[in-house]
Order: sequence, then C-alpha cells, then structure tokens
Amino acid sequence: MNATQDEYFEYHPLVVKNLDHEAPMRWLKAGWADFKNRPLFGLMYGLFFFVLSWTTVIFLFVTKMEWMLLPAAAGGILVGPVLAIGLYRESQKRIAASRGKDVRKLKINSTQVALIGAILMTLLLIWIRAAVIIYALFFGLTPFPGLQETITELFFTVNGLTMLAVGSAVGGLFAALVYAISAFSIPMLVDQDVDGFTAMGRSFVAVNRNFWVMIHWAAIIVALTGLSFLTLFVGMIVVFPVLGHATWHAYDEVFNSPAA
Repeated sequence: MNATQDEYFEYHPLVVKNLDHEAPMRWLKAGWADFKNRPLFGLMYGLFFFVLSWTTVIFLFVTKMEWMLLPAAAGGILVGPVLAIGLYRESQKRIAASRGKDVRKLKINSTQVALIGAILMTLLLIWIRAAVIIYALFFGLTPFPGLQETITELFFTVNGLTMLAVGSAVGGLFAALVYAISAFSIPMLVDQDVDGFTAMGRSFVAVNRNFWVMIHWAAIIVALTGLSFLTLFVGMIVVFPVLGHATWHAYDEVFNSPAA
C-alpha cells in the first residue's frame, strides 16, 4: 500500500524516546485510567481471556497433555498482544481525541497484524516442540506419568532440577526474542502504515535502546499475570484489559513523543 495514496495512515520515521525508570508505572496508571473510563468494554476482553485460558487448561487435561501447561501459560503471555488490539484501539481513540485528531480516520493494518500473529504462533509452536525435546532428553520417551508425579520429578530430583534449568534457559531465549519483536509491533500496526517486519524491527530497536526499562515493564507484566494465574485466572478479567491499555500508552510514549 502506498502511503501517499492512503489518507488513513501517516508515516512516522523511526524516532525512539529514551525512557526514564518511572515510565512503566506511568503506563500502568494510564492503562488503569482507560479501563475505568470504559470498564464494561475492558471486562468483555478480560472475560474472553478468562474463558480462553480455562478452555485451554481443560483441553490439555482431557487430552492427557498436562505437560504442556507451563509452555501454554507462557505462550498465552506472548500471544496476548495480538488479542488486545481492540484495547489498543480504544486507548488510541482517547489519545487522538485529546490531541484534536479525527478518530474516524484511524485504520488498522489487519493484513500485517495477521502476519505477525502467524509469526508469533510459529515461534510458540517451535518453543513447545523444544520443550518436548528437552523433556525427552532428560526423561526419555516414556509416557507422561501425570501432573503430580511430574511435579515431584521436576522439583525434587537432580535430573528434574537440571531439566528445569536447561528448559528455563531455552525458554528465556524464546521469550526474550518474542518480547522484543512484539512489545511495540502490534500497536505500531494499529497506528502506522508499515509492514510487519518493519514493525518488529522497530520494536526490537526500541526494546534494546531502553533495555532496563523494558525489563522492568516485562517484570510487571509477568508478576501481574502470575498473580492472576494464582487466582485461577479470575484476576485476568481485570489484569488483561489494564495491561492492554497500558501497552498502547507504552507504544505512544516511545514512538509518538519527542525523543529525549
């Protein structure tokens, strides 16, 4: 699509703001404000994620694939940005209106969003396959013994703890890559007329340039998501929409404000 022929998009050159360490809390507060502005809209997304989470868990138990619970939980965090597009759009509209922009001209580059979604799903499947291979290397090709027996093997044997260390290292590499390319790429496709690979590249640059701030932001996401998991996903009904809105504010500050 030619940017000069499309009145909906405005091309943005790569300008990345250098963030201060208070930025993640600003994003979280802004996300909470957006959620309170339209709570029913946010709760709808939260309930969808809640139902999706439980559907996944039930499916894994019914199909005797409980060993995939941890990879699936991690994968849910990684593909979450794709599911939060509607939340990005709501925050985008509020910011655009406050800046005097015509919100009717906002448009999503849906084809490129689908491309990034496919890439993230492919990486998730590779990650799961890597988890299977690592499990087989340490425990062989024996059938999955069950969740309780596996927990005992993982946390109370040398072999299990070693596998956890190796699996965490490999999973960490996948998580770091996916986080770097997805932190800002999906919001960028909601806001700009760029292709998916450009958006992922710019996201990677922005995360790298603000490495420690983005580590802080990732820690907040993991902590809130982990607490939600402890509530049997009930907490995700609020956490998911708040983080979705906050992610848009993170993108907006990094790419739509003057560089420091």
